[in-house]
Amino acid sequence: MSTGAAAAPDLEVSAVTKRFAAHVAVNEVSFSVARGSFFSILGPSGCGKTTLLRMIAGFIQPDGGGIAIGGRDMRNVPPNKRPVNMVFQHLALFPMMSVGENVAFGLARRGVGRAERTRRAEAMLERVGLAGAASKRTDELSGGQRQRVAIARSLVLEPTLLLLDEPLGALDLKLREHMKVELKQLQSAFGTTFVYITHDQSEALVLSDRVGVMNHGRFEQLGSPQELYYSPATSFVAGFVGANNRLTGTVLAQDGALVEFDAGGGLHLRVRANAAFTRGAAVDAFIRPEAMTLARTPAELPPGQSALSGEVTDMLFDGANSVVLLREAHSRRELRIALPQTGAFADLRAGARICFGFDPGRAICFPGTHG
Repeated sequence: MSTGAAAAPDLEVSAVTKRFAAHVAVNEVSFSVARGSFFSILGPSGCGKTTLLRMIAGFIQPDGGGIAIGGRDMRNVPPNKRPVNMVFQHLALFPMMSVGENVAFGLARRGVGRAERTRRAEAMLERVGLAGAASKRTDELSGGQRQRVAIARSLVLEPTLLLLDEPLGALDLKLREHMKVELKQLQSAFGTTFVYITHDQSEALVLSDRVGVMNHGRFEQLGSPQELYYSPATSFVAGFVGANNRLTGTVLAQDGALVEFDAGGGLHLRVRANAAFTRGAAVDAFIRPEAMTLARTPAELPPGQSALSGEVTDMLFDGANSVVLLREAHSRRELRIALPQTGAFADLRAGARICFGFDPGRAICFPGTHG
């Protein structure tokens, strides 16, 4: 499928709004999804992402704004006439049907002949890695295999959009990690446009070409996973996407792109600013655990980093990654620092004193509120 610059977006959402009584669930949301791409809508429970997806599918009618799929206005187009299909968290496979019959179900409803729908179902099962499974019962399959059957059932209808409503939410952690890779590979192989909703920022970062971060019915930021992670546009995005240390304080001065602020207890820090600040303004600063450097002495810190110190309160180990929890000496704030994989600080224990620092350019601050 073409993804060239001249190709029209497969989905265009323009100032869509939905109210339920006095509650505004979706508030003038606009975005487009390029043909053949993987787009995720990321946000906490209750932010409006499922309502938005259901409006795209046609199950809910917007109170304002427009939705176009494949360049066609979807106003007054019922769900069964839209070129979309959905995969839900609860897959709703038919236990009385074989795997092949499940995949062919939509084709049968469209009036496709038995021989043709059997051929197309078996071909689709082969493409999703389930060759030879057509005659099996769904309860003979693993959770990941059932997920692939649900996707095959949708893709066999050749929709313009495949809408996925937290499809990995019911899987255990190990299977969910495996299925993230499989979903990305399937989307790339088929070239179908995926619109995926999730509250799991790891899923959104791993799977997506672009992500819309949603909060209180609006998009706070639209961008690539890298843009959201390294250049968050708002305090909410900085706190929601990835792990972060959040420090609050009062601005002392601003020098170009850097702000100096008092984080409490006489702790003065310099961080990158996303706006112009005046002296005395409240500020929220975010520093990622991996952006912080541990050192035995201040002299060991890289040039340009401020020397801070603290007491280790705990060590978190989960195999691939380790994190040091420490309490900063002046502000008494608890911070997280990613432990280097070199093993240089493997002997750290609770109660130990340690130095640390960070590059001001790898931290960011936003206007905050006192208290």
